[in-house]
Amino acid sequence: MRKKKVGAIAIERFALMLVLGTAYIAMAHRTMAQDAKTAYPSMAPIEQYLMTDQAAEVALARTAAPESISRDAEVLVLGRHGFETAVKGKNGFVCIVERSWTSTADADFWNPKVRTPICYSAAAARTLLPRNVKRTSLILAGRTKAQVDEAIVAAVNKKELPAMESGAMCYMMSKEGYGGDTVPHWPSHVMFFYSQTDPATWGANLPGSPIFGISDDHERLTEFAVGVQRWSDGTEAPLSQVHEGHKDMQ
Repeated sequence: MRKKKVGAIAIERFALMLVLGTAYIAMAHRTMAQDAKTAYPSMAPIEQYLMTDQAAEVALARTAAPESISRDAEVLVLGRHGFETAVKGKNGFVCIVERSWTSTADADFWNPKVRTPICYSAAAARTLLPRNVKRTSLILAGRTKAQVDEAIVAAVNKKELPAMESGAMCYMMSKEGYGGDTVPHWPSHVMFFYSQTDPATWGANLPGSPIFGISDDHERLTEFAVGVQRWSDGTEAPLSQVHEGHKDMQ
């Protein structure tokens, strides 16, 4: 049986390991995810995924990275057929607001409320962003999740989608947005992308290590996530406070 798409796996594991630190909380998270599976069984009307105020979407996208980076970044916004350029950039970075099919675990895959700001470096904009742009275009064209996964893997195998470049990374430091019902708000973090690198070379996933990593053979992609303790606006973002639902679970 083919693996799930790497984005969903990486994000779900990152959430479990970084945000939900104990076995009890992890169990509560899994129960919540199972309950959410029936909430979004299929794609909602496309209007629910769009933001009618383009300026608001641009502003939200820019919150992904510190202002010194995002102010000169290119910004894409979601249209009816995919992502479109709303603002031309000057520094090579590209900021967008991801939707559910590229930024959540399976339980929230069709959740129209998801809005996840992310800002790609120039290398990631050339090599990783095209995967999410293609995935989004296919989703909006009516393809199923399974069909989209197969199409992305086929495009990677045919080298229609590029391998990761050196320096491919992204900022996900926004205190705004919404990550889905399973993880309403992501911790402030940065991510690094490689083409099939052993996570052990970074010391990822080891006890005490701040680095979390996962690889996927199908998409030939390895992702590393590193939590940071400040939001993009410079305010402190202690890990103990980044997920409001923790207090209720504890």
